[in-house]
Amino acid sequence: MSDVKSRITVNAKQCGGRPCIRGMRIRAADVLDLSSAGLTAEQKLVEMPDLENEDIQAALQYAARALDHPVLAA
Repeated sequence: MSDVKSRITVNAKQCGGRPCIRGMRIRAADVLDLSSAGLTAEQKLVEMPDLENEDIQAALQYAARALDHPVLAA
């Protein structure tokens, strides 16, 4: 989790407070959108040269953890 915390940052004054990659204006959602479009890791790195492979992994881990939460039944 520490790698995710160091690579995914949230700043209320940047990108509307959305999670970004290492304080840059590359949103985690942008990386995930490229994944859903079918781009390989290598293609993502070409598309966004400031990214590192670890950033892609952190975005995927962040999304997985954001979706994995308990739902309480009433």
